[in-house]
Amino acid sequence: MAAGGKMSSPATAADRRSVTRGPSAKPPFTFGDLKRAIPPHCFRRSLARSVSYVVSDLAVISLLYYIAAAYFHLLPPPLRRVAWPVYWVLQGCIATGLWVIAHDCGHHAFSDYQWVDDAVGLVLHSLLLVPYFSWKYSHRRHHANTGSLDRDEVFVPKKKSQVARLSKYLNNPPGRAVTLLVTLTLGWPLYLAFNVSGRPYDRFACHYDPYGPIYKDRQRFQIFVSDAAVTATLYVLYRTAAARGVVWVACIYGAPLMIVNGFLVLITYLQHTHPALPHYDSSEWDWLRGVLVTVDRDYGILNKVFHNITDTHVLHHIFWSVPHYHAMEATRAIKPILGEYYQFDGMPFYKAIWREAKECLYVEADEPGKGVYWYKNKF
Repeated sequence: MAAGGKMSSPATAADRRSVTRGPSAKPPFTFGDLKRAIPPHCFRRSLARSVSYVVSDLAVISLLYYIAAAYFHLLPPPLRRVAWPVYWVLQGCIATGLWVIAHDCGHHAFSDYQWVDDAVGLVLHSLLLVPYFSWKYSHRRHHANTGSLDRDEVFVPKKKSQVARLSKYLNNPPGRAVTLLVTLTLGWPLYLAFNVSGRPYDRFACHYDPYGPIYKDRQRFQIFVSDAAVTATLYVLYRTAAARGVVWVACIYGAPLMIVNGFLVLITYLQHTHPALPHYDSSEWDWLRGVLVTVDRDYGILNKVFHNITDTHVLHHIFWSVPHYHAMEATRAIKPILGEYYQFDGMPFYKAIWREAKECLYVEADEPGKGVYWYKNKF
């Protein structure tokens, strides 16, 4: 099936035309049942092993940088015009994997030492212009409220009555193309700076504002630290641009960063947006049902490049401190317990995002007064 099917089977044409809804009732298993099914070693974090992934990703990033900086200017113009986009995509993909490792740090899945996780996460995320502690805390709220229409933190689907009139005019192929282009290029910085697509707050929310409503008083100093680290990276980029030129920095750093940002939005969107997934209001939501509002996807070879955040995300939402290098084994262990509650879609991601943009326009309950909502595609 397109959702809830075998982990390794690609979706067929028939599957893409008809998606079976996943279950929305309270599951017959408990969190404890799932935890007992996972081999204990899957919860063990190895600092040496985690560091090895950082080193390997940085080594590839450094090699790609060296090749581009040292040799691209020697190529004839036609080859240069091909080489740069190839570099941007390759560098962006590897840097996305590095971003995922920093994300593991935010979940204390990197090592047994919280200070090590925070130090590594701060450095890696800051290099990618992400405010580490700011995102760490808002992301934890997403994990605590997944699937809730009232309290989830990001990509919260709108009810029909909340959909902007402009969205109805964009409900066509050209409109969807423009919407997806804007979302994938500007969605991440707009979310960090203006909370676009985030949970509504009673006042302006921004990941760079230590006194914003997203954070508690005890977290505010760390938000300042995140801002300082991002500012330091921006200063280095400014000095580099002054020395080497804005175009050089845009080609070496800016374009790959846009690839990273695009994949972050794409991955997050597809993990929680699917016609088979229910959403709940406060009358129906509970944590276990909420974390199951998640679908694993198949990105082909990029699954490994992205350290399996793409095809083990169901497991990640239930046990976020499991290191990525144990996630596949842990996923296989809990699948028999999850049964039909496990959602997987093997449709290629570049086709899936178009389908979800077409099919998942808003959510609505099948019956008035019911707290279970499903995606709809007709205004």
